[in-house]
Amino acid sequence: MRDSRTTTPTRAEYCAVACAEAWRDAGEVLAAPMGTVPVIGARLAKLTFSPDLLLTDGEALLIGDVPALGARAGVVEGWLPYRQHLALVATGRRHVMMGASQLDRYGNQNISCIGDWSRPSRQLLGVRGAPVNTLNNPTSYWVPRHSRRVFVERVDMVCGVGHDRAAAAGYSAARYHRIADVVSDLGVFDFRTPERTMRLRSLHPGVTVEQVTGATGFPLAVPDEVPYTREPTAAELRLIREVIDPKGLREGEVPG
Repeated sequence: MRDSRTTTPTRAEYCAVACAEAWRDAGEVLAAPMGTVPVIGARLAKLTFSPDLLLTDGEALLIGDVPALGARAGVVEGWLPYRQHLALVATGRRHVMMGASQLDRYGNQNISCIGDWSRPSRQLLGVRGAPVNTLNNPTSYWVPRHSRRVFVERVDMVCGVGHDRAAAAGYSAARYHRIADVVSDLGVFDFRTPERTMRLRSLHPGVTVEQVTGATGFPLAVPDEVPYTREPTAAELRLIREVIDPKGLREGEVPG
């Protein structure tokens, strides 16, 4: 556990704050974070700048408090069975932060298989709900190990729908399509370019542009001046270290 009096944030803590920012001013929508750092981010957002955010216990309950990772909620607000969860997805009342085994410049995501679909070299999770997520509610991605294996020129199978495919599919697919943020252990990315391709928005402190481009398997849009990801405030660091993740599980997902 990191001493909350130590004010220097770790890389994992920068990542948690960057994930939290994905839900800034989100209103009364369901946060669906996948991964330790995104869960910390969603709970941090709930405790600070997005108090109306809805959280779950990770299974089937809506919770009203913000327990530490691994602890039971003290306040249960309701039951969220699978069918009701799908209703929130279909009506856009959820912002999910998924993982990605592969991600390309347009935001197409793969979590299903590596290699040719008919005979893959690796079988992964499967398509799951990724297409519906990306076409119906805001979607962000979390990549704890930024590398050319993940950030690829072309995904082996499209699960989450990227900007190019949504546009090609027409109005019904593109109407509510929104890929908000991509957060990795190196920086924060978005798709705010004329071609809707991935852009480097901020670097985590200690990371260089060359490190990011070298670890990315496609040409990345890079502004002339790239800011650093904002630092956690003292209050946010206290919440992360003492309230949300007192066991320091974040450092296992993103080593310092």
